[in-house]
Amino acid sequence: MIDRSLGSALLGVALAGMLPLAMAEAQDADPFADLPAKIACDGAYPKHLQGVCTNDRDALYWSFTVDLVKTDLRGKVLRRLPVADHHGDLCYRDGKIYVAVNLGAFNQPAGQALSWIYVYDAETLDELGRIDVPELVHGAGGIAYQDGTFLVVGGLPEGIEENYLYEYDDSFAFRRRIVLPSGYTRLGIQTAAFADGHWWFGCYGSPPELLKTDRGFRIVGRWDLDAALGIVGIGHGRLLVASGPRDEDGNHLGVVHVVEVDEANGFRRTDTPDR
Repeated sequence: MIDRSLGSALLGVALAGMLPLAMAEAQDADPFADLPAKIACDGAYPKHLQGVCTNDRDALYWSFTVDLVKTDLRGKVLRRLPVADHHGDLCYRDGKIYVAVNLGAFNQPAGQALSWIYVYDAETLDELGRIDVPELVHGAGGIAYQDGTFLVVGGLPEGIEENYLYEYDDSFAFRRRIVLPSGYTRLGIQTAAFADGHWWFGCYGSPPELLKTDRGFRIVGRWDLDAALGIVGIGHGRLLVASGPRDEDGNHLGVVHVVEVDEANGFRRTDTPDR
C-alpha cells in the first residue's frame, strides 16, 4: 500500500529542491533580470564618462576618459585602472574589453588623429594589446561588436554632412568605410551599440541626438535623446543608457539607467526622470 502522506512529503522536498535550480536557470537565461532601474558607479572621476558595456553576465565596465573601471551590477568598483587620455566608448567580446582610443586631435581634417583600439582582459583589466586603426582619420571615439563585426565610430569636422562608420572583422582586418547620411552631428558619433536587431548611435548636440539604423545601416529612427555617454543592449528589449552628473566639487560621476526600446520614441526610462 502507498503511504500518500509520505509521497506528498517527498514530492514537497523534491519541488523545494528544484526551486533554486529553476531560479538559477532563469538567472542564467537573463542575468539582468534583477537589475535596478538605475545604477551609480562608485567613486568620482576627474574626466567625464565616455561609454559603458557589460560582459553579458555579472559586470559593468565604465570608461571615464582617463580611468577604466569595472564594477559589479550594483556599481561596486572591482577594478580601477588609470589609462591614456582619451579613452572613449568600449565594448566586450570573448573575455576582452575593446576601447576606442585617440591620442591625437579630434574632429580635425585627416592627418591629426592617432586612432587605436586598446584591448584589456575583462577579468583583471590587464592590458593585452593595441591595434592601430588609421582609417579613423578624425579620431576613434566609439566601438561596438556584433556577429563577427567590430564597428568603430568617431569624430567629425564641422561642415561635413555625413558620418562615417568603420567596419572590421573579428581579427580587426579593415573591411570598409560606411557613409551614414545623418547630416552633421556635433563632434561626430560618440557611442555605438547593436541591440534589439538594430545599430544605435549616441551623438552630442543641443539637444543631443540618438540615431537608429537597421542591419544595413539605413536610418530608421532619430530622436532628441541623450545616449552620448554610453549605450549597450541587455536583451529583452532593454538598453542601458548612461548619464554623467557631477558632485558638489565638480567631479564626474557615472550612472546607467535601464530603458525599454520604444519603436516610436526611441526608448523610455523605467526610473524617475531625475539624472
